Amino acid sequence: MSSSAATQLVPAPQVPSPPPRRLPAAGSADGLLVSEAVYWTAYYLESDHHYEWNNGRLEEKPVSDYETFLVYAWFSELVRHFLRTHPCAQMVGLEMGFRLPLPSGTVIRKPDFGVVRNDNPQPLLPLDCSYHGVFDLCIEALSDQERSGIVRDTVTKKAEYAAGGVPEYYILHQNPAYQAFYTRTPTGFYTPIAPQAGVICSRVLPGLQFRPTDLARRPELEALRDDPVYAGFVLPGWRADRERADAEAQAKREAVDRANAEARRADAEAQAKREAEDRADAEARRADAEAQERQRLEHDLRVLRARLAQGRMQ
Repeated sequence: MSSSAATQLVPAPQVPSPPPRRLPAAGSADGLLVSEAVYWTAYYLESDHHYEWNNGRLEEKPVSDYETFLVYAWFSELVRHFLRTHPCAQMVGLEMGFRLPLPSGTVIRKPDFGVVRNDNPQPLLPLDCSYHGVFDLCIEALSDQERSGIVRDTVTKKAEYAAGGVPEYYILHQNPAYQAFYTRTPTGFYTPIAPQAGVICSRVLPGLQFRPTDLARRPELEALRDDPVYAGFVLPGWRADRERADAEAQAKREAVDRANAEARRADAEAQAKREAEDRADAEARRADAEAQERQRLEHDLRVLRARLAQGRMQ
């Protein structure tokens, strides 16, 4: 499959016209023809300018606007949280490039950040300055300052990444008209990822999901941790701590309730005991009174009998 064939699969997106082309930065070698060996030794690690290599020609990476950077930063932080919770891959940036030998020629691209799954045949090694395999996910923060920058990310790189075997490709920008999220089909072409209820779900990183509308809103992490779309991987430790604290507080409340119920039961038993004692005392006093009354009646009866007996004797 050629890159031109991949390009023809989906037409370039209709986007607003960019501002007029700016003059190249001073000292830029953009467009210079150099060998691949010279690129790796002299231009790959260039600090003042960041170059990619397109079949013998240097291409300077354009700069995105600040709001697009904020979109990129928010999304990259989202991926970091996902990989902390689901350590199934490694994420790289820092202008790390990878080489794609394509039918139309070899290119060396530096995605703004890339993801390498742990089961990728080519592991990402700690001392690597370039990746020697094919990224599983490439993300580009689009620069719309020049038409060439738009075409490079939306058409050229899209075709190259598809032809080179990158399973997923995302294009980020502050304007939703430029945003795109692609997955590679078995035939080697990119097709847009269909949102499910407004949510994009990654196949490369199962469980990673997000709302494209959130790229513009960029909610704080505290809001995401309770959002059902993100709750599975954003600050799960915080939620576990909160759930544990809630469970402990509930257990404490239940213990207090049990103690209060026990105290009330003890008070009721004590009250019942006091009432039983009071009844026993009252019963004892009544028995004493009855005994005294019997004694008095018996005494009076004896006195009366004695008087009657004395009267008969007289």
